[in-house]
Amino acid sequence: MLSNTCKYAVRAVIYISVYASDKKKIGIKEVSSELDIPAPFLGKILQTLTKHKILNSTKGPRGGFTLSKPAEEIPLMDIIEIIDGTDIFTTCLIRNTECSDDHPCGLHDKITAVRQQLKNLFLHQTISDLSSEFKKDSDRINI
Repeated sequence: MLSNTCKYAVRAVIYISVYASDKKKIGIKEVSSELDIPAPFLGKILQTLTKHKILNSTKGPRGGFTLSKPAEEIPLMDIIEIIDGTDIFTTCLIRNTECSDDHPCGLHDKITAVRQQLKNLFLHQTISDLSSEFKKDSDRINI
């Protein structure tokens, strides 16, 4: 459902949320190594997230990434919209157009409620929720 790029972005933001602080910035090499994401690919993802003000980036020997705002103010939907867009909530699974109540496809009525539930989950689940869950039980969540 979500692209690998989007999954990498979410995992990277969670990692940065857990390990970065005002005094410690997290470098690409650390995130890449810990999350097993190719560094050049991760660099492009983090650059995109910085451009959209999810992350702050500092260059130089003590540079790296931090969150640009508190983790509780970053819903998953923000990252999903930036990386994948919102087509998964509107584009028909069968046709190459949007489904609507006026022109439904065979799955429209069945999938509309599921899509809305998923959208609500992504809107209300924050990086803070996931980070705090990881901090409580890092063995259970392997980012």
